[in-house]
Amino acid sequence: MGGGEGKCLYIDTEGTFRPVRLLAVAERYGLNGEEVLDNVAYARAYNADHQNALLTSASALMSESSGRGELSSRQNHLGKFLRTLQRLADEFGIAVVVTNQVMSNPDAAAGPYAGNEKKPIGGNIMAHASTTRLQLKKSRGNTRSCKIYDSPCLPEMETQFAILASGIGDPEEET
Repeated sequence: MGGGEGKCLYIDTEGTFRPVRLLAVAERYGLNGEEVLDNVAYARAYNADHQNALLTSASALMSESSGRGELSSRQNHLGKFLRTLQRLADEFGIAVVVTNQVMSNPDAAAGPYAGNEKKPIGGNIMAHASTTRLQLKKSRGNTRSCKIYDSPCLPEMETQFAILASGIGDPEEET
């Protein structure tokens, strides 16, 4: 069953978690939706301190069974948060998925040697804490693209997928 005994902790920082989406994916794969939802521990985090408190609580449970002036403080919080996630992944053999926002990179030059026009919020701390980084983009309709942006073991490549009522699939599966 893998690390975490098939369970998942979803720390929601933006209020976007939708259980109905999990039920649709469970149906697609012939799983009992209620059992799937029972295996997801959901927590809404409102700030960095709250995120760290949630991770500390999760670690305890698992072992039993704004402005530029605040940049340094925010980076320290982010670093601590990411190290705690890494420790949980290593100790309990679980996968950790972190989503992140991007912002425009004004330093990206135009032309054939242009850098990435978007850069992840969180800077180098976020980059160094991630083993494999993926860049997701919205295309036409329900089609999205996923590019392996940085990985120690996978070549850079890109693929298309769709977000369907039944979960992730090929773009042509649903019109």
